[in-house]
Amino acid sequence: ASAGLGDHAVTKACAGFLTSNVRPDGSWPIDTNLATWVSTLSVNALSLDGRLDRAAATEIADWLIDQQHNEVHPYTHAAPGGWAWSPLSGAVPDGDDTSGAMIALGNLAPDDPKVIAAAAAGAKWLVDLQNRDGGIPTFCRGWGKLPFDHSCPDITAHALGAWGVWRKSFDRVLAGKVQRASERAIKYLADQQRDDGSWRPLWFGNESAVDQANPTYGTARVLYGLSLASVEIPDDMTRRGVDWLLGAQNDDGGWGGDISLASSIEETALAVDALLCAGDITPEVEAGSEWLVEHTGDGQAFPPAAIGLYFAKLWYYEELYPRIFTVSALNRLLAKRSAIRENQ
Repeated sequence: ASAGLGDHAVTKACAGFLTSNVRPDGSWPIDTNLATWVSTLSVNALSLDGRLDRAAATEIADWLIDQQHNEVHPYTHAAPGGWAWSPLSGAVPDGDDTSGAMIALGNLAPDDPKVIAAAAAGAKWLVDLQNRDGGIPTFCRGWGKLPFDHSCPDITAHALGAWGVWRKSFDRVLAGKVQRASERAIKYLADQQRDDGSWRPLWFGNESAVDQANPTYGTARVLYGLSLASVEIPDDMTRRGVDWLLGAQNDDGGWGGDISLASSIEETALAVDALLCAGDITPEVEAGSEWLVEHTGDGQAFPPAAIGLYFAKLWYYEELYPRIFTVSALNRLLAKRSAIRENQ
């Protein structure tokens, strides 16, 4: 507009976008659409109790396949095969969303030929994304100049889990590539595990932490990915991660982003879910689940916490995160309890 193009169609379209997305309090969100990301998280949470019927599963699977990028991306030049966080044009294919979509498709329609083909393309995309250090970066292989370009444990573990869900469905050549990539990813995760047993994530943090890191999120997501992996895991890797989570639990039964930080719904749910992925029901898990029930008003209230972290330390909350993570944690707990009863 300051260049004298206030009446141009592009300027008007941008102004229309801004006015249509302003919040009631006069502010704007950092992002306006995480539809693909929260859909895959929701599918994976609901699949634990068989809540999705066949018709719904087919519809969602078809929608997810439609979101897969089938052409080279014009900005990052990412190859076809990946998924982005949103169906909108501004989204870029990335490792976390590709892994989430693959795991969701495995829960929705694992025997559908078109789903298997989409998962195979996604698996190859992730293999090609892997850095020399064995880790998975966010957007593109080899981008290393900025902090957000580096390999990171949570995205690497997510890819490891996605490969694990699908490896047996791939042909011999792709299965071999996935096996080798998975072994390299395990080595990277071993190298990145901190002396205290935790892992730190890239795109999530906690504003109250001294360094704004969120090892609760990072450790929980790595343990989740390891639980889906189809390769051998070092004996002490999972144990050390579990021990860190147990040591980070607050006296009230919940978890914050790090040791001694205030408990939140998101972080407590993630910790409970991860501990159940890694082992049996324990008193710590029971205490965490009771905290969730109490602090969500028996599942009626889900105040979100700002655990999302974008470029340049921009923080955000997502209203669906506390709901999705709580459903996943409590569904996994119920499934474990049911399995125990059946075996008695």
